Amino acid sequence: MTIAVRPLTGAEVHAALGDLAALRIAVFAAYPYLYDGDEAYERAYLAEYAASEDAVLVAAFDGPRIVGAATAAPMRHQKAEFRAPFEQRGIDTARLFYFGESVLLPEYRGAGIGHAFFDAREAQARACGAEAACFAAVIRPTDHPARPAGYTPLDAFWTRRGYAPIDGLVTHLAWKEHGEAQEGDKPMQYWLRHWGPK
Repeated sequence: MTIAVRPLTGAEVHAALGDLAALRIAVFAAYPYLYDGDEAYERAYLAEYAASEDAVLVAAFDGPRIVGAATAAPMRHQKAEFRAPFEQRGIDTARLFYFGESVLLPEYRGAGIGHAFFDAREAQARACGAEAACFAAVIRPTDHPARPAGYTPLDAFWTRRGYAPIDGLVTHLAWKEHGEAQEGDKPMQYWLRHWGPK
């Protein structure tokens, strides 16, 4: 299989919003996020993200079909709850890039697409003058009842990319899980990679 990975630009982004929303809902429905998604919310979220100055939305294509996507934008453009853990520690968010989702259909995993997503987002971060990049991953107990047998977290992959979790650097985001009556806050651990000034 030949997969093309490239940033979406201009009208391409808006044309792909429906496919991207469906992809996020499908991938995040699985453990560890267990997200009970809403397409209208997803479309609005992605449109807002793509409109952010210096944001990048990278897509993986199998022919015309989008099978994966990843986003990144300057941390200064993120909501206050994303920035707060850094600002409380005196970390300058003006020099930080935030990596949003990296979602890929299961049958396409293990072929290097995840690395291509990180490569593209890190390139955008550096081009915009960022000195570090971060992302947040949901914290789940190892005995969570929905954890599949044989589940392997992505920690080793992220570590090989040069990222590390920062003790105490945690935020809380709200979403509705499958089986929940309403949204609830979920703890999210930040991982950070610092490469210094350009």
